[in-house]
Amino acid sequence: MSAARPGPAALRRLRSAGGSGGSQIQGTPGVPRQSRRRKSLAISYEAGQSDGAEPRRARWEPRDWREQLERIREMRRSRDAPVDDMGVQKCYDSNAPPQVMRYQVLLALMLSSQTKDQVTSAAMLRLRQRGLTVDSVLQMDDDTLGQIIYPVGFWRNKVKYIKQTTAILKQKYGGDIPSTVEELVQLPGVGPKMAHLAMHIAWDSVAGIAVDTHVHRISNRLKWVKKETKYPEETRVALEEWLPRDLWKEINWLLVGFGQQTCLPVNPRCSQCLNQDICPAAKKL
Repeated sequence: MSAARPGPAALRRLRSAGGSGGSQIQGTPGVPRQSRRRKSLAISYEAGQSDGAEPRRARWEPRDWREQLERIREMRRSRDAPVDDMGVQKCYDSNAPPQVMRYQVLLALMLSSQTKDQVTSAAMLRLRQRGLTVDSVLQMDDDTLGQIIYPVGFWRNKVKYIKQTTAILKQKYGGDIPSTVEELVQLPGVGPKMAHLAMHIAWDSVAGIAVDTHVHRISNRLKWVKKETKYPEETRVALEEWLPRDLWKEINWLLVGFGQQTCLPVNPRCSQCLNQDICPAAKKL
C-alpha cells in the first residue's frame, strides 16, 4: 500500500522548513510568512542631480574679468581722477552731525547728474558756505537756490526737485534721508544710481551696484555683461548676477575714475591701457 500523499498545509510546512527566512506564519512558530508588500529601494544621486534632471550649470562670468579688474586697480592706484578729489564723497561736511551729513550727500548726488565732478563740487561748496541743512534750503527762495547751483546740468529742474525732496524729508523723515533704496528712488529727482551711492556713502550699506554712464560704458566694452545692455539699470542687474558682492561698492569708484582718465566715451586711450591685449573692444575703438 502506497503512503498517503501529504496535504497542501503539510507541503507548505515542509517547504518552509528548508527555505530562507522571512515573516513567520501567524500562530505557527518557525514558519516564514510571505509578505505581499514590496520593499522600496532608496536611490541616491550625485550632488546636484536628481532623477531625470540635468546637471546644474556653472554660473556665467566674463572671460579674463579678474585679470582685467586687477589691471584697472593698478591704473587707479594713484587716485588722481576728478572723482577722487571732487566726487560726492568729498562734497559733504564730514564734521556736520550725521543727519546733516547724509542730507548733504543726497543733495550732492542730485546735483551730480549730467554734471562734471568739478562743477558739482563748486556748487556744493557755495551751498555749504550758506549753511547747508534741510531748514536752510526750505527757507531759501527758488531764484537764490538756482543762482547758487548754476551751472550744474538741468539746474532749473534740480531747483524744483531739491525743494520738493527737502520738504518730503522734513515732513516724512524728520529731516533725515531714507535708509533703503526703495524709499530713496521715490524722492523727486533721485534715480537708482543716486540711491545706491547714497546707501554706500551716507549709510555705509551696500544694497546694489551704483551704475552711471562710465560703469555702463566700460562694462559693455569689457563684455562684463552677457549680452549688450542699453541702459545703466540693465547693466546693474546684469553685473549683480555674477560679480561677487564684496566688489559691489568698489566697482563704481574704480570704473568711474578709469572712465574719466583712460576709457573715455570718445577716443579712449587704448594705447595707455594695461588691458589693451585682453579688452574685447580695444581693436574696434
